[in-house]
Amino acid sequence: QVHLVESGGGLVQPGGSLRLSCTVVGSLLRLDAMGWYRQAPGKTREMVATISSGGRRNYAGAVRGRFTISRDNANNTVYLQMDNMQLEDTAVYYCNVEGYGLTSRGYEYEFWTQGTQVTVSL
Repeated sequence: QVHLVESGGGLVQPGGSLRLSCTVVGSLLRLDAMGWYRQAPGKTREMVATISSGGRRNYAGAVRGRFTISRDNANNTVYLQMDNMQLEDTAVYYCNVEGYGLTSRGYEYEFWTQGTQVTVSL
C-alpha cells in the first residue's frame, strides 16, 4: 500500500539551512506532481513549492530564491532544500504527492504526510 515517509525537520537558527525529504513507499501506477506545503500557527496551509513530473518548478514568493525543490524519479523522492531560513519559515511542513496508488481505501490520487515541524529560532 502506498504511503509517504517524510524526514528532515528540526530546529535551525536564522540564516541556517535544512533539507526535507519525502519518499513514496509502495507502487504507484503513475507519479505526477510532488510538492511541499506548510502551515504556521493560526494560519491556513499554504503552498511552498511544487515540481511537476517534467521538472517544472513553482515557488511561493516568500521562499523564492531561498528554497529549492527537486525530485528523484528513480526513487520516488522529493526534496526541499531550505537556505537562509527566516523566523517566518517556522511551520509544520507537509509533503504532497499526486499519483495513482493503492491504499486500504482503494486507489487514491493524492497523498499527504503527517507533517514535520520546522522551527527557526535564535
